[in-house]
Amino acid sequence: MQPPAGPVAGGEREGWCARLQLEIASRDGCSRVVDKRQLGPLTIQRPFYPEGPPCHLYLLHPPGGVVGGDRLDIEVRVQAGAHALVTTPGATKLYRSAGPRAIQRQSLTVAAGGVLEWFPHESILFSGAVCSLRTQVEIAGDARFIGWEIQCLGRPAVGERFRAGGADIALCLMRDARPLLMERLRLAGESTLDGPANLRGFAVCATLIAAGADADALATARRRVGDGVCHPVGVSLIDELLVVRALAPQVEPVARLFVDLWSALRPRLIGIEASPPRIWST
Repeated sequence: MQPPAGPVAGGEREGWCARLQLEIASRDGCSRVVDKRQLGPLTIQRPFYPEGPPCHLYLLHPPGGVVGGDRLDIEVRVQAGAHALVTTPGATKLYRSAGPRAIQRQSLTVAAGGVLEWFPHESILFSGAVCSLRTQVEIAGDARFIGWEIQCLGRPAVGERFRAGGADIALCLMRDARPLLMERLRLAGESTLDGPANLRGFAVCATLIAAGADADALATARRRVGDGVCHPVGVSLIDELLVVRALAPQVEPVARLFVDLWSALRPRLIGIEASPPRIWST
């Protein structure tokens, strides 16, 4: 059920306001959702347990798209000893705006001894979208985090480029209040897609990050990236943070690469074999 529209200004509604807050804790040997608060069209399916104690959660946004003036706030807190894998059933679509900005804010917190795996499907920015996307990750002590973000600018499958609109995309990861990664991408239509200092004409830009990595994890990632990847990919290790960046003409090759990297890195960083969410096979 959608909440009432915001105040009307200039004949147009301000947009839907949706909020979801989740807390995951270890109970009786399994990770459980111990607190869930929601406002508007954001929710989760019931947790799945395909691999024992870790819980797999599917974030749901029933409207299926985001328009100018909408605001989505997602907060996920993982307590000590808990392990959650969070994904989505499909892409987030950000539609053309008549002027108002759409805002999506994601706040992810992992306590010492906790594990969070964050694997949303891509965000598709339609030409003319105006949006601000923020992801803040805060981990403590020996907490583990692996996650990715994939941005598709325009709809390359139908030949549409991100010719108009604007996007402000930020990603920040901190351990014990110390920044490990802070980056920001600002786009203003088609002019910011081309050129060697921008996105080199590619429609898809993506980042995978894994905290708690070492030189062996770096070597593993480089071997996987070197096996037949035909689009630009860079792999680096900044202190304990493994960062993989990719540009591509379509989403599919990046998604396949990131799943392959996660499958190789998970046993090394978390200590258990990869167990892909069932929804990825549908």
